[in-house]
Amino acid sequence: MESGARMVDLVDMTSARRNRSSRAESSPVRSATGESALGETVRADFPILARRFGGQPLVYLDNAATAQKPQRVLDAIVDHYAAANSNVGRGYYRLSHLATDVYEQARETVRRAIGAEHPDEVVFVPGTTAAVNLLADTLGRDLVGGGDQVAVTGMEHNSNLLPWRRLCESVGAELVVVPADERGRVSAEDFAAALGPRVKLAAITHVSNVLGTVNPVRDMIAHAHRHDVPVVVDGAQAVPHRPVDVRDLDADFYVFSGHKVYGPMGIGVLYGRRDLLHRLEPYQVGGGTVKGVSTTEPVRYVPAPARLEAGTPHIAGAVGLAAAFDYLDELGWDTIREHDETLVLAAVDAVGAVPGVRVVGDPAADPNGIVSIVVDGIHPYDVGGHLDAHGIAVRSGVHCANTFVDTFGVVGTVRLSFGIYNTLAEVELVRDALRTVTPGTWTTEHPTERFL
Repeated sequence: MESGARMVDLVDMTSARRNRSSRAESSPVRSATGESALGETVRADFPILARRFGGQPLVYLDNAATAQKPQRVLDAIVDHYAAANSNVGRGYYRLSHLATDVYEQARETVRRAIGAEHPDEVVFVPGTTAAVNLLADTLGRDLVGGGDQVAVTGMEHNSNLLPWRRLCESVGAELVVVPADERGRVSAEDFAAALGPRVKLAAITHVSNVLGTVNPVRDMIAHAHRHDVPVVVDGAQAVPHRPVDVRDLDADFYVFSGHKVYGPMGIGVLYGRRDLLHRLEPYQVGGGTVKGVSTTEPVRYVPAPARLEAGTPHIAGAVGLAAAFDYLDELGWDTIREHDETLVLAAVDAVGAVPGVRVVGDPAADPNGIVSIVVDGIHPYDVGGHLDAHGIAVRSGVHCANTFVDTFGVVGTVRLSFGIYNTLAEVELVRDALRTVTPGTWTTEHPTERFL
């Protein structure tokens, strides 16, 4: 949804539907945007969705934690190992040249997918957490010293919070947290107000992994740049759901994980603007990072991205990630965004109609695949266990973002996070299962305990 007016219309429509007392309990789930055929169309592409647990078909709604993999990605990984497996950039023989070409083609695919200008602005890393730690220990230590500040938002995942907190603690700097409001949003204006003269770096999430809240990152980056503050954007929850153009955002650094975007685990991307990326010192040193080594002469490191990819990289992971992006590109981002909107609006409507269930935040304002709920008087782990008994896989708890969850005064939430293969029929199953949830062991014996 592009216009503010459209956002308001959808929020109003959702609220109006929730308040209709005449709604039949057994009525099928619908959305303000109508049916979406994408889920049914692509389900056969994902082998794991054929599994059953306790006789129940798998309803997988934990895509914000990791998405399932289409057969095309699985085939790309197997094909690489079967036909092109060799180390890259090291062997002077044809198979090694082939592997190197495949690896660099994957880098080019990612470059196109995120709108980077140059392939060498794409660094392959194990994932978002590794990328943020790399930046904290290179960029952070270069820019931040005693008495300085690092600005983050109050909705950060631990992976985009703890590395900066550790940096500040180690150098005597201060971590400035821009709080979220009661709807779970951080305004660009509040972010700008926090950018005092001591702020040397900022780290912000594009989309909240708890609520699906979409931050105004373009405006936030623009504010930071007016103060000459570089920005690290955690895009882990954005890239699977919306087209990302790092040049349009004017991003300095943008990081995400491949396994959330239907690619393999163990591969991720650190995008860095070329002029900034080439300033980073090697995070790890070893094979592939140097031009030559002498026991007496200074070590000469190669340019980025190779200087930041020490050792044997996850070549098959890069190949699988490229296959995932090609798959999504063929589906079309307009179709994916429409599907997201349909499922989120339907879920807000459906679960909000169940007595005692409350939607946290405002996911209908700009749907991004996540709806987080609480059930009055019932621990989220009991709710998650009840849904699992019905074959529905969700995430329950604090989602590695307990400081954000704390702002809502709840023990945790139950997160429904959608992927391209989910359907309105699955939303209906969630709604029906929530109607029968009752307090369990967590509610009666551990009402305030949480660990996930």
